[in-house]
Amino acid sequence: MDLLVATRSLDKMVEIRRLLGAVPGLRLIDLDSAGIAKDPAEEELEPYETFEENARSKAEYFHAKSGIPTVADDSGLVVDALGGAPGVRSKRFAPDRGLQGKELDHANNDHLMAQLGDLDLAMRTGRYVCAAVLVGVTEAPLVVRGEAEGLIGGQPRGAGGFGYDPYFFDPKIAKTFAELDVEQKNERSHRGKAFRALANELIAQRMQ
Repeated sequence: MDLLVATRSLDKMVEIRRLLGAVPGLRLIDLDSAGIAKDPAEEELEPYETFEENARSKAEYFHAKSGIPTVADDSGLVVDALGGAPGVRSKRFAPDRGLQGKELDHANNDHLMAQLGDLDLAMRTGRYVCAAVLVGVTEAPLVVRGEAEGLIGGQPRGAGGFGYDPYFFDPKIAKTFAELDVEQKNERSHRGKAFRALANELIAQRMQ
């Protein structure tokens, strides 16, 4: 089965390829390979207040464009001391200066640190959340969710990962997500949990 992965992030695509690799006969296609050029309309696909709604919006949009079963996810960081922010605005948390890629990651992290100030580490609790939605395989969209609990450190650690990973500290292993290799991160991360659940659902569907 062909499955379109609706993301423009190369980092996400690498993680998802590994996570869905356990599904026999599944061929993952990225947006470029599907011939779907980037459209400014894509910037308007995540207006909702929940990760699930935003993921479904993206999955349905790219499924309609491609005609291929499509999976999309919406992920973000939820910080308790900030009332759940940045949440679904995680990608665009910093004031808009037209930044992209690593520059945008740095701006978001700087804004997060400014918001948290000198708050004690024990009070900097939060979690990464990932909701993934698959359309075009089952009659109703298939929705899965994964969460990873942690603390938001005051200094970046590690050179791996992306987004808020250098600041997301997992106290159970005393490392940030940016200090983990891809397989270690997939084992513990929100996206790893969500896409393993999706892989199990796809395998179950093929066995029916």
